[in-house]
Amino acid sequence: EDIAASVLFLASPEASFITGEILDINGGTLMD
Repeated sequence: EDIAASVLFLASPEASFITGEILDINGGTLMD
């Protein structure tokens, strides 16, 4: 579910300005 939403966002035009980022998609397992 989290992975699908992230992939859909990255494939959308809204993500065209994102470069050089690391997305931690872990379902909220790591919360600082």
